[in-house]
Amino acid sequence: MAGITKEDIVDALHDLGLAAGTGMVIHSSLKSFGHVKGGAQTVIEALMEVVTAEGTLVMPSFNHGAAFADGAPGYYDPTETPTTNGAIPDLFWRQPGVRRSLNPTHPFAVWGRHAESYTRAHHRTMTMGPESPLGLLCADDGYCLLLGVGYHANTFHHVVEMSTGVSCLGIRCEAYPVRLPSAETVQGRTLGWREKSCPFTDEGRYHEVIAARGLQREIFIGPSRATLFRLQDCFEVLAEIFRRGKDGFPPCSDCKIRPRSRAQTVPSDWNPAGQCLTVDSPAHDY
Repeated sequence: MAGITKEDIVDALHDLGLAAGTGMVIHSSLKSFGHVKGGAQTVIEALMEVVTAEGTLVMPSFNHGAAFADGAPGYYDPTETPTTNGAIPDLFWRQPGVRRSLNPTHPFAVWGRHAESYTRAHHRTMTMGPESPLGLLCADDGYCLLLGVGYHANTFHHVVEMSTGVSCLGIRCEAYPVRLPSAETVQGRTLGWREKSCPFTDEGRYHEVIAARGLQREIFIGPSRATLFRLQDCFEVLAEIFRRGKDGFPPCSDCKIRPRSRAQTVPSDWNPAGQCLTVDSPAHDY
């Protein structure tokens, strides 16, 4: 049966301008390709071949709370908890040399030059803040590659939200069990999700601005649309929308949406003045 090959993917990524040393986060849909010879492994190998070990590949490795649902193990373990982000990310975190962070609901998996530095302290900072894996990737002038998915999958917009201090996301105010490589179980902190959807990010009112300003590149790999953009460009577009409002929706400073409250909600262990953990945070110890 005919299908997309690794060479097809490599050639397309080169046509997008990607090369050895590139740092990028990938959001993906394996189904969008139709049939890929070798499946998710082929896509991963193509990405690694293009950026090489001198570059950095980041993928979401989230469980979105599934690890703590009824019938689930009740803890997050970076060595065994599946991700709910799809076939490519769920195979990616299992690859040799990939590091996975310790955030209980929204860990990232990273391969390449910055794998260790991007993941080692994710559990001690804001889930999607400036020092998170995606925040660090942005600071290093990284990119986002959307493979067969739209901007709704662009997790980076949450980095812009938390970095600009929106009031709809809670900082380190939900606690869930995390099983460490040592087999010790600790209480890990993550973001508090908002009680209602955001009209700008959740409902997708920014991608047309990126396209209109010529800040993205697109190519098709078979039937799958691949979209590439700089994270810093996305940051600037979103920060402007958050500051001014858009399509009749008010700026974030006037928004009344707040973080949800649930059984796992706890007092935050984040010091906003110092932009660091509180002195009594248990995250200092692991």
